[in-house]
Amino acid sequence: MIVYRGISPDQVAHRRRVADVLRWVLVALVIVVILGFRVVSASLYEQSALSVRTTILNAAEQCYAIEGAYPPSLDYLVEKYGIRVDTNEYVVNYVAFAGNIQPTVAVTLK
Repeated sequence: MIVYRGISPDQVAHRRRVADVLRWVLVALVIVVILGFRVVSASLYEQSALSVRTTILNAAEQCYAIEGAYPPSLDYLVEKYGIRVDTNEYVVNYVAFAGNIQPTVAVTLK
């Protein structure tokens, strides 16, 4: 036989407090996850820009080793060495001073 036992007002208040605390913990957890995602995403974008810069510099060094001079422009690397840069995502500043001096390369996100 099941006997129903009523819940006291103190128990109801306690359950409400527990539910409120759990809601706030859930909200805080969602905020932490969103902020963490943003930090990781920004780090990945920075890393991808660094990877593009490294690829360009490696191709320039390969050009220097093969041809005896650094490439005069980024277009030369694209044409002769097959470098591909997504110009919709990155801005590449390629400055070649002379054929025997390594070019300066800066890659930033748009």
